[in-house]
Amino acid sequence: MKNFRDLQIWNRSHGLTLDIYRITQSFPSIETYGLLSQMRRSVSSIPTNIAEGCGRSTDKDFARFLDMAMGSASELEYQLILACDLRYISAEIFETTNAELTEIKRMLNAFIQKLRANR
Repeated sequence: MKNFRDLQIWNRSHGLTLDIYRITQSFPSIETYGLLSQMRRSVSSIPTNIAEGCGRSTDKDFARFLDMAMGSASELEYQLILACDLRYISAEIFETTNAELTEIKRMLNAFIQKLRANR
């Protein structure tokens, strides 16, 4: 069993989660149960799935949870685009946040490939 807190990918995705929670605090109240909630669920699912995968006994299981984290990251990518298009976030915040998300997705992909190569 691996300690997820030791993984750089978990630390980066946890940091992104904190960022999204801060960013969405300024969303209009009509989005409380809409886009705001969806973004928070998507982003928190990334480190959650990494943590859960670390608790699994095989690399195959771990890779499956990383795949789920990747799906959540893709959901968040669209939600960031939507938030920017609706002008809930600035283009600058979008660019910065999306760049971090892109790096996290790259790291997830590399980790998945490594786990699958070990089989």
